[in-house]
Amino acid sequence: MKGATIKSSTKYTLLSNPKTELLLGAGLDVLHQESREWLDTIAFWKDETKFFGNILEKREVKESEYGKMLNYLDKIHENLFDYLTEDIKEHEKMLSRLEKGEKGIADGDYREEHKRLNESMVLFENDFREFKKMVFGYVKKL
Repeated sequence: MKGATIKSSTKYTLLSNPKTELLLGAGLDVLHQESREWLDTIAFWKDETKFFGNILEKREVKESEYGKMLNYLDKIHENLFDYLTEDIKEHEKMLSRLEKGEKGIADGDYREEHKRLNESMVLFENDFREFKKMVFGYVKKL
């Protein structure tokens, strides 16, 4: 887990994480590497959603209301992966423009965006973990 969170009702509160703070002060190459790792993580999550989709397509799951809800959540996650991937790719383009010295792009802006993306990844990871627990719990009861 890249950041620490606590769950309060249905919202997550992001706590300060020393690793995140250190990374934001690191060189751009380190931040670039973390962005690449995020893309790899999202690709893995997409593979997991395909697996869950196969589980949720089974007849006894597909016909239940809870199964339909889980299938719907699976599709939402799949779409969110695409949005998050696009945000990270845009972030990488920003890094490229920053390294080329393009006017109007500041190091601080890049780092602030990196921090925002890191927070999104942490929250999404927690949300996706809860979804996986629901799927596994439901399928175990069948």
